[in-house]
Amino acid sequence: MEIETIKSLIRNTAASRTAFNERYDEALRYYQAQNAITDRTNGASKLVKDGKSEPLRRADNRVSSNFYQLLVDQEAGYLTTTAPTIDVGEDSLNQKVKEVLGDDFALTMTNLAIDASNAGRGWLHYWIDEDGNFRYAIVPPNQCTPIYSTELDNKLLGMLRSYRKLDPDTGKYYIVHEYWNHTSATFYKQVSMNPLDLEPLNIITTYDASAGFETGLGSSYEHGMGRVPFIAFNKNKMLLSELHKVKGLIDAYDDIYNGFLNDLDDVQQVVLVLKNYGGTDLHQFMSDLKQNKAIKLNTVGSGDQSGVDTLQIDIPVEARNTALQLTKTNIFLQAQGVDPANFESSNASGVAIKMLYSHLELKASTTEAQFRRGLSQLVRAILHYLGVADADSRPITQTWTRTRVEDDLSRAQVVATVANFTSRKALAKANPIVTDWQQELKDQEEEKQADPFAGGDASLFSSNSQDEQDQGNQDQQDNAAEPGGDKDRDRS
Repeated sequence: MEIETIKSLIRNTAASRTAFNERYDEALRYYQAQNAITDRTNGASKLVKDGKSEPLRRADNRVSSNFYQLLVDQEAGYLTTTAPTIDVGEDSLNQKVKEVLGDDFALTMTNLAIDASNAGRGWLHYWIDEDGNFRYAIVPPNQCTPIYSTELDNKLLGMLRSYRKLDPDTGKYYIVHEYWNHTSATFYKQVSMNPLDLEPLNIITTYDASAGFETGLGSSYEHGMGRVPFIAFNKNKMLLSELHKVKGLIDAYDDIYNGFLNDLDDVQQVVLVLKNYGGTDLHQFMSDLKQNKAIKLNTVGSGDQSGVDTLQIDIPVEARNTALQLTKTNIFLQAQGVDPANFESSNASGVAIKMLYSHLELKASTTEAQFRRGLSQLVRAILHYLGVADADSRPITQTWTRTRVEDDLSRAQVVATVANFTSRKALAKANPIVTDWQQELKDQEEEKQADPFAGGDASLFSSNSQDEQDQGNQDQQDNAAEPGGDKDRDRS
């Protein structure tokens, strides 16, 4: 891309980029428990017992609640702690895809879910490294400015990535602007505070293909991906942060809670009101009160009002407790989360547990629907890397597993009930003690080959019913016809 074109792109997207970064930064502050209540204390929760000059109102405590971080991590853990299982129709190809995704796949999905909750959308970048290996990594949302087509398919046409980089020679930071399209990537360096003051950043080694040696450094290269190598993982249709649901409620909770703390500190401050005190020195008054337990007062006869009164703060405890509990309930309700304090019984039934998770499940299901598209794009990019001919059309099955408190006994009973009429693949996926259903099927095959008479179909699900045998035979035929499906199924 020409340097004038990139300048125009930066100029035209500046306003939207600034507005987005402000919203994202605010969400990050709340995620780090730096709520609005801590604005005067530089984001730190502090107890300030003598922060005001008012006689009765001296305490100015500023302690932020951590509801937002709890809600974001709750959904991320619920949805992505167990990485989605990918099935592309061939066991050998599944293993290759799994190897490319690597050991950190689950962690990457969790971090993408957190980014999407804070920014409305997370970004994943993939590339081929110098050793020819497929690599991918998360890009912070505030570094990304996507360029989409105006067509109905909303295709990603390019990505402007802007970030700070340390110059090891000078020890100073500078801004790098990268622009990626479906064929190439170009790199620029910002040489002043003006974002339009750019020069090419020569960091790409160039080669003379005919001579077979390096010719120097350039500022662009052909990445050969055939598409923009960035994948969006959207949180919702409107690309809204989760903070917008609960910011007002969290601020209200912090206000009530800190007001309560202030009152508890201020109630210890007692102001004495002296009427017709017989002395002139308040220090003498305090000394007499401490040593003699008595003070001198002047009286003026009948109707005299001489004496000592006290001014104290009354705390509306019941009203504050009600407001705190109501606000807390609304926070979890509006954010579609699960209040950990509601786990009062360890003997809850499977149905009761599902009802407890119902709001979180609705939110997680919406996030999953958005993430499925991005994950399919990543898998297809891997298939292209592996040289699969039908990478763009091959069916991809994703199996997402929720991480939650569950009644495993109820699930096991359901699996046992339908075992006679269900494929081994489905049973392996539903088995509550199985974490990797593909490995479970392999283990079953190995055990069956080692000892054909130990726990096979006949020993587990034997029956003399001809109808059930016919049904089992039909199931085997149907399963064998499925591309990449299991060839063996449990039958009666």
